Amino acid sequence: MHKDDLFSTQTTRAQTCHLAHTRSFVRLKSLSPSTDVGALAKKVVDECKLISPSHLPQVEQLLYYLQNRKSFPGEGKVKPRELTPFEGMELNEEASITRVDEYVELLYEDIPEKIRGSALILQLARNPDNLEELLNNEAALGALARVLREDWKQSVELATIIIYIFFCFSSFSQFHGVVSHYKIGALCMSVVEHELKKHDIWLEDLHKKSKSAPENGSLRKDQGKALRKYQGLLAKQEQLLRVSLYLLLNLAEDTRTELKMRNKNIVTLLVKVLERDDEELLVLVVSFLKKLSIFLENKNDMAEMDTVERLARLVPCDHEDLLNLTLRLLLNLSFDSGLRAKMVEVGLLPKLSALLGDENNRQVAMRILYHISIDDRYKGMFVYTDCIPQLMQMVFENGEEEIEPELISICINLAANIRNAQLMCEGNGLKMLMKRALKMKDCLLMKMIRNISQHDGLTKPLFIDYVGDLAAEIRADEEEEWVLECLGTLANLTLPDLDWELVLREYNLVPYLKDRLKPGSAEDDLILEVVIMIGTVSIDDACAAMLAKSGIIPALIELLNAKQEDDEFVCQIVYVFYQMVFHQATRDVIIKDTPQATHHTQNSVFKKNSRDRFLSNFFTRFFISQEYDEEWGRKIQSEKFRFHNNQWLEMVESRQADDAEVYFYDNDRTDLFYSTGTHKNLEKLTCITDEHILFLTDLFCRDSNDFFDQTSSSPGRPATAYGFRPDEQPFYQYS
Repeated sequence: MHKDDLFSTQTTRAQTCHLAHTRSFVRLKSLSPSTDVGALAKKVVDECKLISPSHLPQVEQLLYYLQNRKSFPGEGKVKPRELTPFEGMELNEEASITRVDEYVELLYEDIPEKIRGSALILQLARNPDNLEELLNNEAALGALARVLREDWKQSVELATIIIYIFFCFSSFSQFHGVVSHYKIGALCMSVVEHELKKHDIWLEDLHKKSKSAPENGSLRKDQGKALRKYQGLLAKQEQLLRVSLYLLLNLAEDTRTELKMRNKNIVTLLVKVLERDDEELLVLVVSFLKKLSIFLENKNDMAEMDTVERLARLVPCDHEDLLNLTLRLLLNLSFDSGLRAKMVEVGLLPKLSALLGDENNRQVAMRILYHISIDDRYKGMFVYTDCIPQLMQMVFENGEEEIEPELISICINLAANIRNAQLMCEGNGLKMLMKRALKMKDCLLMKMIRNISQHDGLTKPLFIDYVGDLAAEIRADEEEEWVLECLGTLANLTLPDLDWELVLREYNLVPYLKDRLKPGSAEDDLILEVVIMIGTVSIDDACAAMLAKSGIIPALIELLNAKQEDDEFVCQIVYVFYQMVFHQATRDVIIKDTPQATHHTQNSVFKKNSRDRFLSNFFTRFFISQEYDEEWGRKIQSEKFRFHNNQWLEMVESRQADDAEVYFYDNDRTDLFYSTGTHKNLEKLTCITDEHILFLTDLFCRDSNDFFDQTSSSPGRPATAYGFRPDEQPFYQYS
């Protein structure tokens, strides 16, 4: 079979004896695998006077290239972006590039001839070799654009074929200009919007017929015909939607064009198409939405359109590509906390957990689950899925290989919930985790263990067997990050039966703790964990005495002076002082030998940080209730009253300014609460009595026993920024 081929040559002014720059076209009628390229090249040179005989080798080389480049029957045609031809578009006749003008003439006839002419041009356009030739034929492209603009509502087939032709051009970035020139993108937007509205009308009519049809055989038969007609129309419409959206997706490579689409509500149109059942169409729509979702404005539009609810039905599905694209779109949307809540609400959590066993989609599903696990309110819901057992199995199957970041990250997040932690420790879970972490010195795995250790209840006593192993890792020659996690795990073990004195002596930890208290000796995170560790071991009377003798209290005072603007450090150091005043061996050291500790505790009453004030309240409560030091008790009691009474007066004065009301005290009272003469100033407040002072002080401290029980052997410790657990009651609360 002979194929028409196009061979072009260019010559310069010198080669054509000063002729103008010229292009000549040579039609090759017989270029097949069996053609003698050498003889054909000689014939071309002889017939084309513009080609010098000296260029015969170049002509032969070009013909050889064309001979091997051409596609022949049985090889199949190139399909841009794998968009296959639709049913009803194939013709029995074969199109030829030399007859394009004839096909263009058909576009001026009736609809059937227009369909035939455009289908023949489509055959040519689907071969990328012909696109440049068609691009140069402005009459053909202009006629196609005109027919599409005028007749797309009259024939779905005609609109589909012509848009398909321009889609072939849109598959290559260098041809986007011609598609934009004829405004095909805007026309496709109008087509999609119109077809979606038409589909809504079809559904409404079909619903009316099905609702009003009585129990009559003939009417039910008519209803069946209407349903079959609807299905036929739907199939043709989805073909048109598919090719139109594919063209728009190609044009959206340019972000400026994508912005124009967004302004014309492309997101709304795409989300509506998600209700369809055609998998190939859904693959295209989800791909488009995934591309759009990386921009905040598009993501917000998707949130308003309930996109997550529509995507939920696609997880899981049998179409592998559709499932993977849907998960990747959900991953993009999961960066928004509100959309993560929607995912949990529509039941995606168990579906995503089930996909952890799918090798192809495991990574994407795990990343979505990681984003969900960030929210504390959803961590407890993982207990009701099979997610945690699968995650633990993946951790143990890694052997000596490094654990994937997504896997260990989600485990760290989930371990912060007490129910998840208990599930992780079932069987030999904790034992295997500790064994791997200590062997590999895996900081992230130890961080997961540290999160598990913070929970009271069934999990914390399990760590008694590993106290020695953890203490042995706290050395100056170890990596700070590794020591930080081991030390943090030990600091969480507030167990009354644990002999901390033996641990400190056995592993010689006191010198290390004291050295790390020096400001600048290590990173602040490690120094803070050292302070927390001291607060934990100070529960034990013997340990408190050992620490006092080692000179740790002055080191804490020095650190307190250096970090007095850091509320986290102040809170934890004050807690250490609070623990030590309950032990006879350290009480005198805190109150008399190091009065800076008591002075700072007194000043902490006036800090805005509620945790510091609350700890100071308990410290003060000890002085008042235990009557250990009457002088300090009276001093702190007066300071606290002045502070709270000043707040009261400020509130009343602000009301006076707003309401212009007259109160029983003078306006200028600030000097009464900041001068040194406490008792004289208090006497000036004729309306305040000693009973008021005692009442306010008692009111301020009334909840102390609810949180730091002085009779308890292991009082609670203030939560740190690291270990605070929103799912549990905070350590401070005001009624």
